[in-house]
Amino acid sequence: MRLTVFSDYTLRTLLYLALQRDGLATIDEIAQAYGISRNHLMKVVNHLSRRQIIQTVRGKGGGMALARLPRDINVGAVVRDTEKDSHIVECFDPARAGCCRIEAACGLQHVLHRAREAFYAVLDDVTLEDLLGTRQEKMAEMLGMMPFSPARE
Repeated sequence: MRLTVFSDYTLRTLLYLALQRDGLATIDEIAQAYGISRNHLMKVVNHLSRRQIIQTVRGKGGGMALARLPRDINVGAVVRDTEKDSHIVECFDPARAGCCRIEAACGLQHVLHRAREAFYAVLDDVTLEDLLGTRQEKMAEMLGMMPFSPARE
């Protein structure tokens, strides 16, 4: 299974914000840190804000921060939300029901459904805090966020 760019950027944004200790981060900071599209990132930030996973402040001196502690952000829930319109195969898309000539007799759909659920089951056991683990200082350094201070509660 391959995650969409939207899911990838969503997870990267959450990691960056989890590492952000003082003040607010901006879209430009995150885009520059990862070398990714500012326009794509704007869509991600809008989505995360509507889901109340992050909080945003508009205007000069504005930016964004996590709205919850990293331990309270479940990776499985985030990925499910960002991948809800993505289908492993065409026959998983309700809008394309009946598109495959062998759908009624095919065993592949059942196997892929089980595989997808196993994938999400692993992610359901992971929080944003788990992704950071003991690598926080190294990640922050790699993103140009030094000096780094310990996580706040």
